[in-house]
Amino acid sequence: MTGGSGKAGRVVVRDLAERGYDVLNIDRAPSPESNAPDSAIPYLAADVTDFGQALEALAGGDAMPRFDAVVHLAAIPSPAHATPDQVFRTNMTSTHAVFAAAARLGLQRVVWASSETTLGLPFERPPDYAPVDEAHMYPETSYALSKVLGEEMARQFSRWSGIPFIGLRFSNIMVRDDYERFPTYWDDPHLRKWNLWGYVDESHVAQSVRLALEADVNGADSFIIAAADTVMKRPSRDLMAEVFPGVPVADDVVGTDTLLAIGKARAKLGYSPQFSWRELY
Repeated sequence: MTGGSGKAGRVVVRDLAERGYDVLNIDRAPSPESNAPDSAIPYLAADVTDFGQALEALAGGDAMPRFDAVVHLAAIPSPAHATPDQVFRTNMTSTHAVFAAAARLGLQRVVWASSETTLGLPFERPPDYAPVDEAHMYPETSYALSKVLGEEMARQFSRWSGIPFIGLRFSNIMVRDDYERFPTYWDDPHLRKWNLWGYVDESHVAQSVRLALEADVNGADSFIIAAADTVMKRPSRDLMAEVFPGVPVADDVVGTDTLLAIGKARAKLGYSPQFSWRELY
């Protein structure tokens, strides 16, 4: 697992370890869990923007079993975390290094973090339709562009190697403390229009990674991973009518259904997001 010390990575590492996977956290810095005296999850310091380090880390060694798969989450996590050039260079070089190392080593599967930003975020321009699906691809930042090009890179590495490459287009990831902010969104639908009021819970992220590792799939593909509902109390159709009037909304959208289409992930991966923030309020 690259990026196993990050917000999503810590959750996924813990979930896989609890379910019997042998997991190595590869990151530039350890997580708090890695530093715990009783931690059962090994940690390796490595910078996977460097192909040599990525190759050596994924190869295992005397103290590690040979790895079957890699989950690649390491990245600059948003357009706001660095300059556009640094975001693009870091995300592209790390993704290429990990993909190339996986192909060189003949791993059985690559699961990696793409992004909802590929869909057109922050939606300063109205979407073509809602819910937006995987075909709705309009990168608006260098970060989003790095993810779109990562998906193309995955297709070519899969074609060359025969390895399945599964990209997970995560929505805005929430851990349980994050839900305290949700009431601040409810009075103004414009505050969260930037991702069509979407989110994804940490439990959904962990589930989707596990399913991507286990699914019977071939080639390279990408899937939107979001919660089944929005962050808002108002019906999704009302939100669209007020903020994006004239944008067609699918007939099967009811109540507070998500406007980030997760049907493909449901059908091909068996994805089934159960938790909703509404259980807390």
